[in-house]
Amino acid sequence: MPQTEMEHESEAPAPTRAARAATFVKRAIGVEGRSHRPSVSDRLHGDEPEAPGLNSRETRQLHWIRLFGATGAVLMAVGALGAGAQPVLQNPVQGLRILGLPARMPSATLSMAMTGTVMVVLAWLLLGRFAVGSMRGGRALRQLSRSQLDRTLLLWVIPLTVAPPMFSRDVYSYLAQSEITARGLDPYEIGPAGALGVDHVLTRTVPNIWRETPAPYGPLFLWMGRGITSITGDNIVAGIFLHRLLALAGVAMIVWALPRLARRCGVSSVSALWLGAANPLLLFHLVAGIHNEALMLGLMLAGVELALRAVEGTDPIRGRTLMLLLAGASLIALSSTIKVPSLLALGFVGMALARRWGGTAKALASAAALFAVVAIAVTMFVSVASGLGMGWTQTLGTATEVRSWMSIPTLLGLGTGLVGVLLGLGDHTTAVLSLTRPIASLVAAFITLRMLMSVLVGRIHPMGGLGVSLGAIVLLFPVVQPWYLLWAVIPLAAWATRPVFRIPTIAFSSVVCVILMPNGAEYEPFMIVQAAVATTLASVAIIFLTRNLLPWRAQQTTAPA
Repeated sequence: MPQTEMEHESEAPAPTRAARAATFVKRAIGVEGRSHRPSVSDRLHGDEPEAPGLNSRETRQLHWIRLFGATGAVLMAVGALGAGAQPVLQNPVQGLRILGLPARMPSATLSMAMTGTVMVVLAWLLLGRFAVGSMRGGRALRQLSRSQLDRTLLLWVIPLTVAPPMFSRDVYSYLAQSEITARGLDPYEIGPAGALGVDHVLTRTVPNIWRETPAPYGPLFLWMGRGITSITGDNIVAGIFLHRLLALAGVAMIVWALPRLARRCGVSSVSALWLGAANPLLLFHLVAGIHNEALMLGLMLAGVELALRAVEGTDPIRGRTLMLLLAGASLIALSSTIKVPSLLALGFVGMALARRWGGTAKALASAAALFAVVAIAVTMFVSVASGLGMGWTQTLGTATEVRSWMSIPTLLGLGTGLVGVLLGLGDHTTAVLSLTRPIASLVAAFITLRMLMSVLVGRIHPMGGLGVSLGAIVLLFPVVQPWYLLWAVIPLAAWATRPVFRIPTIAFSSVVCVILMPNGAEYEPFMIVQAAVATTLASVAIIFLTRNLLPWRAQQTTAPA
């Protein structure tokens, strides 16, 4: 009998080349069934229950951590009066006896701003002891409450809300492009210098690299900017204030959606908010830097939360549940009319919907058709109602003019070009970039496709797939600005809990926040050295003076998971 079975096995036809190719493709895109190897979800995600509240000693330490971070934020705000991204014209503190003093002491204000930056980052790291506990596989025995974290975040945000812009001058481009739109000109065809003139008050403050560049932003953002311009006119300070209110509205939506998405993924809402919303990258670049990523991410996350309420609920998708699904999809589509990458969230919600409908090809086609209609309808409505048309789709590659060292393909191209120069072979940077950037785009597209299919077959939660895909897109994008990292960090904060994600994210967020200059440009090297030395000495002194008030040393607040 064993011999007969062996004979039958030997007579079984070998798989054809087409069958082997189909199997390879299925394995590549992740639809071949459960593998024995750890998946992306296994490596990055684990359930994280909420922990009890802090004891009296930890509550006192939390009080001092909160004040420590607020003091740093105040130092940043005061230092920004001289070291921030101040406007060239209409500087409201110029010539004032007291408030104008920081502008006349650039080294001192740079040191003050950098010291405040370090203090906020240190306070955030200390707060993490009461939010996520140990990074070596343990969890917090006790955890600060949601209300305690909200009050802490609010206290740190307020000083940065009233401070001049910091870390970037993009808000001045927003103002100039909004003025172009208000004049009835096409911001997707002409830049600030051509539309307003090089001597216009708004053009003068736009960075030189963007003065001739058409707007790279979607019609919804410029539509809102036109409304701001109709109120403020050429008043730069008033325009900055209203644009910051838009950014704060986006942050508020992030704070609303993130803990709800975290609970949906089985993750502690406090730890998700700490890593996502209280992250110094968000405080420094979305609040102080006034970037429109705040509104993009806020609308995207709010839309994902509403849509998943319908998709992951038990009620049939009709009536109120269908309206909830369409509302969430519409918010995601709206976010993409600020910046396009957020439209990716619609794909992951669509895959989750197709899985609920059975995961068949018909279900996939139905979900794709539904969301395609929503995306097209919302995009066409905003484009037509704003009067800006579809010209914004032609300027999406504007940012690639910048060569960013944080982009992996750009860094490879720059490094290869530098090696060629050193070896006397000539500078071939442009030629190498023409190879590395398309290859990186293909890799990012493959990772995104694999994550989409993983959601369809139930291997990964939509939030996890979205975060991993956005992370791949950001790192492999031709240009990476520090705040772009939030595209991935904030969604993953609601899902990824493993140290392999959190430790690099915390370290990279801290380092990037500390090394950037508060004026959004460059300083003379000797000023940076002076400020760095002063900041180091001040930070060491502050740590020494607060050694008994703040939990600088690890405490017994964690237990094995």
